[in-house]
Amino acid sequence: MKQQEREAISKEKLRKYTRLHQKKQREREGLFLAEGLRTVRELCQNIADEEMLVALLICETQSEDLRFTQPWSGKVFFITEKESSQLSQTATSQGVFGVFRQQRNFEPFGEGEKGSSFIVALDDVQDPGNVGTILRTAAWFGVDGVICSAGTVDRYNAKAVRSSAGSLYAIPHYEVDHFAEELKRLQGLGYSIVSASLDGKDFREFSSRPEKQVLVIGNEANGVSDQVQALSDRLVRIPHSGKKARVESLNASVSAAILIERMLLD
Repeated sequence: MKQQEREAISKEKLRKYTRLHQKKQREREGLFLAEGLRTVRELCQNIADEEMLVALLICETQSEDLRFTQPWSGKVFFITEKESSQLSQTATSQGVFGVFRQQRNFEPFGEGEKGSSFIVALDDVQDPGNVGTILRTAAWFGVDGVICSAGTVDRYNAKAVRSSAGSLYAIPHYEVDHFAEELKRLQGLGYSIVSASLDGKDFREFSSRPEKQVLVIGNEANGVSDQVQALSDRLVRIPHSGKKARVESLNASVSAAILIERMLLD
C-alpha cells in the first residue's frame, strides 16, 4: 500500500483507541484493540463483514508486507512511533494495530441444534494466555463454541487477544452471568456435562462418547467449582506417566487441548 493512501490519525481517535486498554471502555464501546502483524492479519481474514473492522493503525517505520490492508484502504491510518508506543501493550511493538468490533451476541448454544455438538466451557479461568490459547485450540479442532463464566478473564484482554492469534472471529463465544444455570440449561437439551478434575476417572476408561458434550475447564488454582462438579455427568482426568506425578497438574490450556482432541476426534 502506498504511504499517501494513509491519513494521519486524529488525537481524538488516538485517545479513544488507547482507552480500549481498559475493560470498562471495551465493554462500553463494544470494541477491542489487537496488536501485532499476525494477529491483526488473521482477524481481518476471519472477519464476518467489513463493519467489524473499525481501523487499521500502521506505524511509519513499519516495513513488513502489508498487502492484507489493501481491501481496507479507507480505514488505514498512519501513526508515529510515539503514538505506536501509546497504543502498545508489549515490550517491543511491531507497529501494527487493529480496532475491531466485539462478536455480536449469538443465540444461546443448543437452541435448534441437531446431531452431534461439542462445546467448551471455562469456569473462572483467570490467565488471559490460557483463555486465548483455548479459544484458538477450540477453533482448530472444530469445537462449536465456547462459554465463559463471569469470573473468567475478559476474552478481549490484550494478552488473550494475542494468545488467540487472531482466532476470536473463528469460533462463537459468549459470557454468562449464571454459569451453573447455563450448564443445567444445556443438560436439559441433552448435553452431557464433562468436567476436568484431578478427582475424575481416566478419560480413556469411558468406552462411549455422548453425542452432545460440554467440556468444562476450571480455574488454574482451584479447578472446576464444587457446584459445577456436583451437576456434572462425568469427571475426567488426564493420567500422568509413572507411579508418581512429577508436577501437581497440567496447565489449563494444555489440559483443554488434550481433552478436546481425544474427546472430539476419537
